[in-house]
Amino acid sequence: MIRFQSQRRVQIDDAQPTVYDHDDAASETLENVEDEYDQGRQGSRKLRPSDSNVTEDQEPFMGVKVRRNASRFRDYTGDYIDVPSRPYLTKILDKQGDKKVLFADKVLKFTGSGKMKRRILLITDFAIYVVDPETAVLKRRIALAAVEKLCLSELSDNFFAIIIPTEYDMLMASTRKTEIVTVLVEALKSTSDYELEVEFSNSFEYHAAADLVKEVQFDEVEGGVKTRIVRK
Repeated sequence: MIRFQSQRRVQIDDAQPTVYDHDDAASETLENVEDEYDQGRQGSRKLRPSDSNVTEDQEPFMGVKVRRNASRFRDYTGDYIDVPSRPYLTKILDKQGDKKVLFADKVLKFTGSGKMKRRILLITDFAIYVVDPETAVLKRRIALAAVEKLCLSELSDNFFAIIIPTEYDMLMASTRKTEIVTVLVEALKSTSDYELEVEFSNSFEYHAAADLVKEVQFDEVEGGVKTRIVRK
C-alpha cells in the first residue's frame, strides 16, 4: 500500500500547558459520557508483545501496555450505542456507502485550543467517522488507508492519538481505548497488507491543526496518571 507523505508545517510557540489529572477533568467528563450511554441502552515500536507468554489470539499489544485490571478481561461489544436505532447515524453511513460498523461509542475529542468535545466515534471496515451527538452532524470522515499510526502512553490512561499525515491528527480519550486500537489494527489488516503501527511512549507529538503541534506528556503519580498537553 502506498502511504501518503506529510507536508505539514510546524509552529513553535510558548504557551502554558493544559494539565489533566487522570481522576479529574478528562476522566470525570468521560464518566459522564458513559453514564449517558448506560441510561440510554451501555519510544516507538510495532505491535509486538514483550511477554513471551502472550499468545497470538490475545490483544496485539498485551504485555507492552500497562493495563487496568478491568480492561484485561472485558468482553468487546463493538456497538455500544445501538447505531441502527439512531437514524441520523445510519443516514450518514448510508450516504458514504458504509454498512459494516465495527465500533461505535461516545468519546472525548480534544480541540486545538485544548477544549474537550463530546463526539460519537464510528469505525467501519473502510473509515473512521466523528459525529457531533448534539447536532447529529458528521464532523469528519477519515479513510482507514490514510491513518499512519496510533500513539498511546505506556500507562493506564484513556488518551490516544490517531495520526493522519495528509490532514491534522486527532487526540481522543475513551475508557474503551484498548478495543478501539484493536479494531483499527484488525480492520486495516483484513482490508489491506498494511500493518498499522502503534507507538507506545510517555510523551508523543500530534498535529492539532496543520500549523499547530502539541506534545502529550504522561507522568505516573500517586493515585493515577497526570497528563499534560503542551504547545510546541
